[in-house]
Amino acid sequence: MPDKLSANMLYNFVKCPHRLTLDLFGDYLKQDPISSFVKLLWEKGTDFEKQVIKGLEIPFLDLSFYSGIEKEKRTKEAIDNGVELIYSGRISTGNLIGEPDLLRRDGNGYISGDIKSGSGLEGESDLSEGKPKIHYTVQLALYTDILERLGISAGRNPFIWDIHGREIEYDLNSPQSTRKLESWWNKYKSCLEEVSKIANHDLKTLPAYSGICKLCHWRTYCLKCLRKTNDLTLIPELGRSKRDVMINYLGSVAELAQANLNQFQKGGKTIFPRVGRDTLEKFQKRAILLSKSGSKPYLKGQITLPEADLELFFDIETDPLRDICYLHGFLERRNRDTNTERYVAFFSDQPNEQEEKLAFRQAWEFIQKSMPCVIYYYSPYEKTQWKKLQEKYPDVMSEDDIVKMFNPECAVDLYHDVVKKKTEWPTNDYSIKTLASYLGFHWRDESPSGAESIEWYHRWVETGDENIKKRILKYNEDDCIATRVLLEGIHKLPLLQSY
Repeated sequence: MPDKLSANMLYNFVKCPHRLTLDLFGDYLKQDPISSFVKLLWEKGTDFEKQVIKGLEIPFLDLSFYSGIEKEKRTKEAIDNGVELIYSGRISTGNLIGEPDLLRRDGNGYISGDIKSGSGLEGESDLSEGKPKIHYTVQLALYTDILERLGISAGRNPFIWDIHGREIEYDLNSPQSTRKLESWWNKYKSCLEEVSKIANHDLKTLPAYSGICKLCHWRTYCLKCLRKTNDLTLIPELGRSKRDVMINYLGSVAELAQANLNQFQKGGKTIFPRVGRDTLEKFQKRAILLSKSGSKPYLKGQITLPEADLELFFDIETDPLRDICYLHGFLERRNRDTNTERYVAFFSDQPNEQEEKLAFRQAWEFIQKSMPCVIYYYSPYEKTQWKKLQEKYPDVMSEDDIVKMFNPECAVDLYHDVVKKKTEWPTNDYSIKTLASYLGFHWRDESPSGAESIEWYHRWVETGDENIKKRILKYNEDDCIATRVLLEGIHKLPLLQSY
């Protein structure tokens, strides 16, 4: 059991409570190797922090050369002496310990800050200013809590210095949102209580199948546990929160498949909070698919797709660490004949706006020359990124061009418009890799992943190694082919009349 609760423990808890349990008490020999992408995140985070500190034009005390008790001792001395800005300090009290990137004097007290190589807010758009990220918030709140307990806090308004060069204040006393009126501070306190219970073995956590598992070093171990218990989260879209309110009544996929749902009816609702009758019925149908040997995917409604002699299967690659879209890939097919297929790609050799704009312009010109055509893509990501590129480079294409390109009469999001709405599959999720693999498609790369491709691009930029560039292009081409394979698979699905 750890002696103290740290910011890192809180960060991991809000990402996945079971990861915290395994990090504290699991068998480290059962961990997967840390992915290259996660290592890159650590490296970029460290480099960005160094860059920010190097560029400071105000005096500060650098304690990054120290560690442990010595770092904490020197931090206390600096605070006692009223140092204006402390970098890489360490503070603790009782069972709490924290190492904020920054401690800044404000009046007679201090406020904490962290340097982040990502955006300080989430959900930013033309219609929203965004809000604090909860995994950043709980870390900053811990530092603030320690400062308060030490009697040296200048208020509950810590800050983030983010990748965009902004200082963003996190008002911990403010509500989380217009719908969640609980303050960020109270959210932190409840998280801290749960972390304390986990550390003291007073709270048992369970693994859950989720998209965030892909980058976790416990993913293989957890998946084995989930399959052994036939956990409910193996049902697509039935996540941890829904599983946790259902598990005392329905302990497995098999139990849900065989259950009489009427026993869970309560008036016009079910006894499960935020799980309506229609949703419960949907989950049961998926449970039956997963439980019945030899189950096959099916259509739950007629689909009508646009037709054209020319089809483009479209996939992009981005580097969120540099905020750049560096590759636009297309698989071109004529008259539904795979023998006519060819792969066309527009690649940014350097991670700068000039190269990004050039690749974007070339991709748009290619689409224009291809019209009339049908464009297939998987998930809203491509559309979102192209809207962003249009706003960034309005001289390349207009808003009207975006509307024209993604008109449903000639562009189809296979995930959102077809797979989610019109199909059911005997799989644990509906990712393109899961569904295309189910249909028999195999990526040529030994570790195909969008996250890993970001690390590949990083190494390409650093080395200029043509083999790395070829690997990225081959991976993107396979993503495009997988989209075509999925479309063909959907066309062959039977319609289940009784759905």
